[in-house]
Amino acid sequence: MKILDAGRLFTEMNELGRSGQPFVFLTDAFAEKGIIEPVGQPECSIWYKTSRNGNMPESDYAKPLTVWDIQPVSPELYTKGFRVVMDHILRGDTFLLNYTQPTRINANLSLKELFHISKARYKIHLPGVFTCFSPETFITISEDGVISSHPMKGTADATDPDAETLLLEDSKEIAEHHTIVDLIRNDLSRVADEVTVERFRYTERLHTNRRDLIQVSSAITGKLKDGWKGRLGDIFRELLPAGSVTGAPKPKTVEIIRKAENYDRGWYTGVFGIFDGKTVDSAVMIRFVEDTGNGLVFKSGGGITFQSDARSEYDEMIKKVYVPVA
Repeated sequence: MKILDAGRLFTEMNELGRSGQPFVFLTDAFAEKGIIEPVGQPECSIWYKTSRNGNMPESDYAKPLTVWDIQPVSPELYTKGFRVVMDHILRGDTFLLNYTQPTRINANLSLKELFHISKARYKIHLPGVFTCFSPETFITISEDGVISSHPMKGTADATDPDAETLLLEDSKEIAEHHTIVDLIRNDLSRVADEVTVERFRYTERLHTNRRDLIQVSSAITGKLKDGWKGRLGDIFRELLPAGSVTGAPKPKTVEIIRKAENYDRGWYTGVFGIFDGKTVDSAVMIRFVEDTGNGLVFKSGGGITFQSDARSEYDEMIKKVYVPVA
């Protein structure tokens, strides 16, 4: 596995895209390093499965997930970083910040086994490092150059009969989603024309090993100029890091994240993508389990605004520590 600095990664994406060579790639949380590999090479580092593509051999392995014990950071430690975030929000340095923390987990399955049993729009496995089962699309690009993004903001426990209504009518969730949609729309406008919000705040239901969840997304599209395949690296350079897992304004918010979280996100909240020679599909790497060498860690979090409450945000972070199983 060869890890490249961001400059070399994006240059290779341009070169492979220009030649029409299919490839897969990963970037870390803040797009400072990455991995890129041509599709079909005999020894691959990145294993993946999406609705259209995949290279992980199918498995009839059916061992169930029977142990899933979680040990989140203490409310006190979470609140310490939360207060740093709120201080910057009240000073006007950031309007929305995705604040995350690691949760230690004890499971009866390995990273590879979690990959096989999970059900998600995107599944990614870096052997010995992490497994990710992400529901969130970053961008897609169609053969005719239509670029689309689907930011996901807003999560609720679906066991509540009024969960969807309460989520869609919650003022904090509305403000958070508006901010992210505006940020992503501005990001896409840097690389595409005719950018528009095609669907605003639609809901999806997710099945997990702990409970069903409802999540809210929007769809934003634009049109790339001809020759976009030879500029793939440049396009991703402009759009990264992902706005839905950083915040707005992006550069200052990333600076605050590093100070408030006080741990290394690593590959978590980075981006995984596939160029198949004609189209692009990519995901934000959330719902993420990492092997630290001293046990498994699940990294999760949520968006913080001036309306946020530390206890409810802490609970949402824990709510996202799950495996999608059906």
